[in-house]
Amino acid sequence: MLASTKGIVLHFIKYGESSVIATIYTEKFGRQAYIINAARSKNAKNKVRFLQPLFILDLVVYQKPSRDIQRVKEIKFAVPFNSIPFEVTKSTQAIFIAEILYKTLREEESYPKLFGFLENAIHYFDLMGDGTNNFHLFFLIRLTEYIGIHPNTEFMELYKFFDLKKGVFTPAEPSHTMLVNKELTPVFKKLLQLRLNELSTFKITRQHREALLQKLIDYYQLHFEAPGSLKSLPVLKEVFK
Repeated sequence: MLASTKGIVLHFIKYGESSVIATIYTEKFGRQAYIINAARSKNAKNKVRFLQPLFILDLVVYQKPSRDIQRVKEIKFAVPFNSIPFEVTKSTQAIFIAEILYKTLREEESYPKLFGFLENAIHYFDLMGDGTNNFHLFFLIRLTEYIGIHPNTEFMELYKFFDLKKGVFTPAEPSHTMLVNKELTPVFKKLLQLRLNELSTFKITRQHREALLQKLIDYYQLHFEAPGSLKSLPVLKEVFK
């Protein structure tokens, strides 16, 4: 079946002498693996340029449910980015977010609300001026709503600790170390209530940013099979030092 769909690039690997296999989260088919023939050949008009992390594409694909790897007929930018590929802090966050999505999004079926969130958030990130350093934190929080692990915010205003294992706010410090302590909890609460257009007003210290990022990664690992080891994390931490 020949089909048209938008897709968000998560990952790609070299295949054979000149082709690649790209993992793309699509609007119509969910997560899919696509072979792009001769993508690295001299006469391919540099198709690899389309496959950078979080690039949003318009695709024409050969889609067969019985296949593990589909084929791409046509590929082009849905909307060219203005800043993500060219600004170090943005491109580093894009690589990190793409790795998170690659390791968490497994469903091979359409999920329009999730795709809409991803597309809108990525577009907004590309256009953002101020407040971009905390986008990855905002994104990790919002993504939990779509993958079924959103923190329980009941009693959020009353309690000073957050139990990462149970996913709830608590009045007393949990007996284990998987928690957000009372120093970091106010920042965590602000992030939970933050809207995308309010990111420029969200100001935190470098220490709080790094600590909160680690807590969010711990939370994902406790409640999801992924993400496991993240290759992009050391680079992200280095950029924000």
